[in-house]
Amino acid sequence: MHTNVGSIDRIVRIVLGLALILVPLIPNIPLFTNAAAFWGALIVGLILIVTAIVRFCPLYTLFGLSTRKVSR
Repeated sequence: MHTNVGSIDRIVRIVLGLALILVPLIPNIPLFTNAAAFWGALIVGLILIVTAIVRFCPLYTLFGLSTRKVSR
């Protein structure tokens, strides 16, 4: 497994992941009264944080993408 998530991509993933985990926990937001939206946001948030920590995204590999700078 090689790294394919760059530094800026990691920061964005962590910020979005934390937002997707924390926002559904705020009471009285109509979007997250639906159980599917609530759990979906939590799961996607966790996936974003895990891929940022391990610096590897399986979807990037599937599509042949990488945001990591190539060192020479």
